[in-house]
Amino acid sequence: MAKQNVAAVRRVVTASLIGATIEWYDFFLYGVVAGIVFNKLYFPTDDPLVSTMLAYTTFAVGFITRPLGGLIFGHFGDRIGRKSMLVMTLMIMGVSTFLIGLVPTYDSIGIWAPVLLLLLRVFQGIGLGGEWGGAVLMAYEYAPPEKKGFYASLPQIGLAIGLCLASGTVALLSTLLTDAQFMAWGWRVAFLASAAMVLVGMYIRLNIKETPEFSEVKARNAESRIPFFDMLRRYPGNVLKGMGARYIDGVFFNVFGVFSISYLTQTVQITRTQALTGVMAAALVMCVFIPFFGRLSDRIGRTRVYFWGSLITAAASFPGFWLMLNSQGSVMLVWLAIIVPFGIFYAAVYGPEAALFCELFDAKVRYTGISFVYQFSGIFASGITPIIATALLKSGGGQPWLICLYVLFAGLVSALCAWLIGRGGVRRGGPAGRGTDSWDRCSRGWKRDPA
Repeated sequence: MAKQNVAAVRRVVTASLIGATIEWYDFFLYGVVAGIVFNKLYFPTDDPLVSTMLAYTTFAVGFITRPLGGLIFGHFGDRIGRKSMLVMTLMIMGVSTFLIGLVPTYDSIGIWAPVLLLLLRVFQGIGLGGEWGGAVLMAYEYAPPEKKGFYASLPQIGLAIGLCLASGTVALLSTLLTDAQFMAWGWRVAFLASAAMVLVGMYIRLNIKETPEFSEVKARNAESRIPFFDMLRRYPGNVLKGMGARYIDGVFFNVFGVFSISYLTQTVQITRTQALTGVMAAALVMCVFIPFFGRLSDRIGRTRVYFWGSLITAAASFPGFWLMLNSQGSVMLVWLAIIVPFGIFYAAVYGPEAALFCELFDAKVRYTGISFVYQFSGIFASGITPIIATALLKSGGGQPWLICLYVLFAGLVSALCAWLIGRGGVRRGGPAGRGTDSWDRCSRGWKRDPA
């Protein structure tokens, strides 16, 4: 690859990574705060369980509206271009997050407090719905064929950094401030700080060019008239298999990255700062392993990495929760229970995921396709997971094993779908690309077949 092309790829990947980091910080900050602040200040009831579930319901709304954002920005991203949509999504997310930090509490304005919170969460979901697809597409479509898995995994690190920043910011504020100060105004600082990061992200994104693959589509006047309908007509099977493969990603992330915070503080009874530090440490470890597994998928195949990653990640929930439950006050054991499953095993799913989904569709409908697969499946895979986990914890008498069984079910579904994708011969570089990942029916596993 020529030096000029290498520089262009690095510039695009950097812009995608920084933008994705900001977007995920904004989105997950809400999830981190939902179970420790919003349940008390915006949904006050006599039953702490009800308050927590109401707060998590508004968290879920963000996932419900993400498909809408995916369809809107996916449509125009496939019709007009990837770059302009990414600038718009970053602005929507940044303004929404900033305004959440200004919403008065229930004691101040009554029912309007949760209503405003809900409305801003809707806009957060719409912004992120269009963000993820565009960010990974910019990196994927600029990358050389033999490194698409690696480069497409780099914007995925934005999730880990965003979660780390969200958890770390709240943990730092919790440490520096008294509980009264944190609940009164400290948590708002984390939301208001988003404005500064958005300005940096906007500057970087305005200075990149459109991807070569989409530029070629534009040059041939080959844009799809209605990408969503074109996607459903040409790739119905890939849409279903992609959504199924996404299941373990959403479930596992929200069990260990969101639900675990309230579980550790309320059931295991460690401090909020200790719980947040564990999640933050796992996110830092994940930053190393996401590109590792992305690169591995370039060498041995996306579906192979994703298949085994789904099974191992799901199974890891059992020893993870067992160690949390039997930590006997040892914070180091609790952190180990989070870092290994979440920081290492989960990366085997999230690392190759972007390239795997990109290769389900061609460039004419790719923005719409990957956004719909990722965001629509997120409703049941991600958005309702903290609610389900809270209900299963109560049904299990405070024991986490029903939650682990649910995670295992999600892992089996995703592994099956990854296997089906491999059997279908998804091509590297998209349906028109070179090389395939296929399942060897002679029980030898996956093998790389020539195009």
